[in-house]
Order: sequence, then structure tokens, then C-alpha cells
Amino acid sequence: MTTSHSHKTGYLFAILAFAIFATQDAISKHLSDLYPPLMITMIRYWAFAGFAILITSRGKGGLREGARTKRPLIQIFRGVLLASQIVVSLLAFRTAGLLHSQAIFSATPLLVAMLSVPVLGEAVGWRRWTAIVVGLCGVMIILKPSAAGIDATLMVPLIAAAMNAVYSVTTRLVSRDDAAITSFFYLGVAGAVVMIVIGPFYWTNLAPVDWGWIALLCITGISSHFCLIKAYDHLDAVLVQPISYFQLVLASFYGVLIFHETLKLNVIVGSLVIVGAGLFTIWREAVRRKQLRLASNS
Repeated sequence: MTTSHSHKTGYLFAILAFAIFATQDAISKHLSDLYPPLMITMIRYWAFAGFAILITSRGKGGLREGARTKRPLIQIFRGVLLASQIVVSLLAFRTAGLLHSQAIFSATPLLVAMLSVPVLGEAVGWRRWTAIVVGLCGVMIILKPSAAGIDATLMVPLIAAAMNAVYSVTTRLVSRDDAAITSFFYLGVAGAVVMIVIGPFYWTNLAPVDWGWIALLCITGISSHFCLIKAYDHLDAVLVQPISYFQLVLASFYGVLIFHETLKLNVIVGSLVIVGAGLFTIWREAVRRKQLRLASNS
């Protein structure tokens, strides 16, 4: 396969992945309005863990090799953190709405850039720091603080975005020692274990029709991760990241059309500021990595 054709395939998988992620969030929003987020996440992880075990077992060396890690505590922490982040995200969809939540989630790449300095020891130049500050101003535009303070419901998606940023940085950290398949295995299994321990305490009987939505949620969860894995097979992560903002656009569409949420001016302006700053941060990171590669090869 030529490089051009490989890139086209990667972009198609990336677009499909984030389109499914947005659809998955809309389904999650519907279910979280009716049932406890912990229960929904537990059921979702039954399918996710099964998929992770299947993919790992089919890899080179099988499950034994896939589960071999040099960073067991961080791998387990990542799995538990992502499961917890999903619970908080579902709570955010219920309290703040899909549209507001996704707008704030879009600040995650900026938070990742901030955390990469103390956690990964990466250097962030003045251009990226400027973009981070500008992006955080975009977050404040969305939060729209008043004399009475910030709307407490909007703090929930902000916490979810921070948790996702920590997850992303720790994923980069373990990638220095472990293969991607190992990280994926612990992501599914560790998260499933903690959800199976906690989730049953929040069990609520599902209406027959909602079992169909649960099945669709599991299907979208598996297919979105499969498409994302395929995208990373053909593209570098720095090329996939900008496409993630397509999820914000589609989720906003779902929020307005299906859940009748209001697209306010401050959310539009704040989102544009965050996305612009995020894209610049991603671009500067790509430039920096290219410079480091050229320097190491010279």
C-alpha cells in the first residue's frame, strides 16, 4: 500500500471513529438520563473487556505476552482512571448537557500539553504556552463566570476533561516501555474489574427497549475503538488528534437536534477559541517532533 493510500485509509478510519464516538456519547446521554452512570459504565465494560481480551489473545504471543508490562501500577491506574472518567462524563451529560460537555472536553489537548511538562519532562515553548493560555480563556468563556460564581454543573465536564488529560499523559508515559496492545489490554481489564466491583450496587432494572440501547452502546464502544486502532495503524497520533474535533461538531448537532439543547453564543465563541488553540498546540508539537528527529539523524 502506498503512503498516500495508507494515509487516506487512516483518515477514513479516524473520521469514522470520532463519528461513532459522538454517536456513542448521544446514546450514553440518553441512558444516563434514565439510569445510574456507574451501572451503564459497568455494562459497557463487559463488552469492552471482552473485546480487549480478544484483540490481545490474537496478537503475537497471545494473552501471556500481551499482559506482560514493565509498568503494572501505572497500567492499572490508567484502566481505573478511564473507567472513572467515563462515569464522570455520563454525569456531565446528565447535568451539563451533551453540547456544553463536549465543548469543554475539547480543551483536553491543552491540558495534556500542560501536564506533559511535569509528568513526561517535555519542553513546551512560549508559543504553545500562549496557545494553552488562550485555550483556557476559551474555557472561561464557556463557563461564563458571574458575580454568583461559576455554574457548578459545568465543573463536572471540566473534571472529566482533566481526568482524560491525566489518562492521555499516563498513556504516553507507559508507551515508552510497553507495547500498544499491552496498554489496550489493561485499559479494558482493569476498568472492567473496578466496575464489576462497584457497579452492581447501583443496578436498576432496565426497560426492555433500553436493552436495545445498551446493545447499541456496546457495539459503538467496540467499533469506535476498532476504527481508532486501525487509524493509528496508518497515521501518526499527531495526524489523528485534529480529527477528534469532528466529534465536537457532531455531538453539538446531536445535542441541538435530539436533546433540544441551546447553542449559546458564548459556547460557540469559546469552542472556536479552544479548537483554534488546540490545533495550534498539536501543530507545534508535530513541528517539535520533526525537529528532534532531524537533529537525531544529523
